[in-house]
Amino acid sequence: MAATMSDVYNKFFLDIVIPVYNEDAVILDTLRTLAKEVNMRFRVLICYDHDNDTTLSSIHINGSQGVDVEFVRNQRSGPHGAVMSPYVLVLPADDNFNATIIDRMVELASAGADIVCASRFIRGGSMIGCPLYKALIVRLAAFTLFTFGRLPTRDGTNGCRLFSRRLLDTVLIESSVGFTYSIELIAKCHRLKWKIAEVPSHWYERSAGKSRFKIFRWMPAYLKWYFYVFQTTWLCSGPETVRRRDPRP
Repeated sequence: MAATMSDVYNKFFLDIVIPVYNEDAVILDTLRTLAKEVNMRFRVLICYDHDNDTTLSSIHINGSQGVDVEFVRNQRSGPHGAVMSPYVLVLPADDNFNATIIDRMVELASAGADIVCASRFIRGGSMIGCPLYKALIVRLAAFTLFTFGRLPTRDGTNGCRLFSRRLLDTVLIESSVGFTYSIELIAKCHRLKWKIAEVPSHWYERSAGKSRFKIFRWMPAYLKWYFYVFQTTWLCSGPETVRRRDPRP
């Protein structure tokens, strides 16, 4: 049964997962923006690789800016074990400009969407300052997935997405490279024939810190799930082919 908006405001309804790697230059602004703009009760899971990550010391010294924060050291399975809320949003550490869309994303998820995409390529969205080669690859992938793969979002490559816990508890995540899990999950959600929605979002090239996005190194892993979408559409691969998590406790 879909949750009501009264549920949203009375408990932790959303886990915001922020993967970090020495994000001390940007993390405080992002936390402050979340505290200001998100109306429902939520917590932030700071997911890190090593204990001397500068993100952790920045938050310990300066405080969590009014946000409930938990620190999760990345294991092979990622932060899934720490996720308890009905909905999970993955947010880049330097994204201090899309907090205003989060309430709307949860509303769409509460209405039945298992993935809500933050879309740069619909009316009201934008992608600014992206290097030309990266912009061409990203736009071409998004266009072909929507137009020819019939993936029901115009931005199939953006890593900022909200996932239902139902999806995370059902689908086995096979990816281990970079942010490939994001396109894997949307590809599998599409094959399951579960609902995908989108809202306009903005993207700006980083002005501080260093991006860990390795587009050419990760390309083979991304292409696996890119073609998975086309197999769903053109080879009629059905929900029974989606690999699922072991239901045993």
